[in-house]
Amino acid sequence: MKIAIIGSGNIGTDLMFKALLSKKVEVVAMAGIDPDSDGLARARRRGLETTSSGVEGLVSLPSFASVDVVLDATSAGAHARNAEAVQAHGKRVIDLTPAALGPYVVPSVNLEEHLDAPNLNMVTCGGQATIPIVAAVSSVAPVLYAEIVASIASRSAGPGTRANIDEFTTTTARALERVGGAGRGKAIIVLNPAEPPLIMRDTVYCLVESCSEAEVVASVEAMVASVQEYVPGYRLKQEVQFTKVGDDEPVRTLAPGARGGVKVSVFLEVEGAAHYLPAYAGNLDIMTAAALRTAERLAEVGA
Repeated sequence: MKIAIIGSGNIGTDLMFKALLSKKVEVVAMAGIDPDSDGLARARRRGLETTSSGVEGLVSLPSFASVDVVLDATSAGAHARNAEAVQAHGKRVIDLTPAALGPYVVPSVNLEEHLDAPNLNMVTCGGQATIPIVAAVSSVAPVLYAEIVASIASRSAGPGTRANIDEFTTTTARALERVGGAGRGKAIIVLNPAEPPLIMRDTVYCLVESCSEAEVVASVEAMVASVQEYVPGYRLKQEVQFTKVGDDEPVRTLAPGARGGVKVSVFLEVEGAAHYLPAYAGNLDIMTAAALRTAERLAEVGA
């Protein structure tokens, strides 16, 4: 299956390198808006057709006719126009922005449900890291409330990521509910300016009324192994923690009607594969790996 990429920044360039290694998809073109971008220069050196005229330039490239799926690695604001332009030519879209025009897709959780969708939204980097854990917990105990904190290195947050912080929090929170199964969701992102840059860390809190600790641990560990199939640097930092929660805890206001309960805390680290940015950019890696996994699955089923 042939693919094209819109966006020649950090995310699009990392995605290109991953796609070049794939045995299931062939990347043939990249579009950007900066003619001097490093991503377009690298794409040209690897024999891809390129354009610095954005989506308008992409649809005019000779190779575009052969493209099956377009992966959009631009911004939430640009995605609607990009999607409309390529879908007018009968192309499917995988959306790496938090625009959320299509169904939320997390490969380890619900990809099989959306293989026929014309536009698949990959939520956010924080969502790809944490929604599988919320889904794992909710599969064995109803999650009344889920809160996630994604901490990423400032160096790994490009202009698109910084412009989409509001969309990040909103889209991730909704996906925690719709895909993760939480009654209510909340998402926080932290751009960490530490030097040297720190590897992506994610903290997941789930409030449940009661649970079997053994079942929760087994479900979380199985989910981690599932995500590791396409993101090898994804791992637990320590054992899953369980804390009894009283009726007077502040979190009660976020889970109305709950009485007592257990807070399940999961601490994750995501080390990047360093296909483009260094290994600290796990946020970049998990997003592009999830998108490529989705494209490869579409190729497998001939969608």
